[in-house]
Amino acid sequence: MTSSDPTSGRPKLQLSDDEWRRRLNPQEFDVLRRAGTEPPFIGRYTDTKTEGVYQCRACGAELFRSTEKFESHCGWPSFFDPSSTDAVILRPDHSLGQLRTEVLCANCHSHLGHVFAGEGYPTPTDLRYCINSISLQLVPTAE
Repeated sequence: MTSSDPTSGRPKLQLSDDEWRRRLNPQEFDVLRRAGTEPPFIGRYTDTKTEGVYQCRACGAELFRSTEKFESHCGWPSFFDPSSTDAVILRPDHSLGQLRTEVLCANCHSHLGHVFAGEGYPTPTDLRYCINSISLQLVPTAE
């Protein structure tokens, strides 16, 4: 599975900003590479019920599965757990003058969103991975 290099903390996939700009459109670059946030309730996957695997839009690594997606009504897709323990990296984020936990793709270190705990959602983990739709690519399950 995808993870960062444990000896260096560097992503497996490393590209220059120019290379990322060639791969991503300007909105994707802003969110994935500059930790931007898409506006709430407009994302492609906010309300989708399609079964499948959610991959990182930047590198294609598997991040989440539809079986862990739930309706939080927060304006962004919400998941209660990543597809595997090494699919994402969590790190402290003090960017808004408060402590939050940022979620990054373990393979390329692209920004995905934030994770929140203890909000009382009826999920097995009591976690809400609040993820930007623009950071994801859904690969539907074959029927």
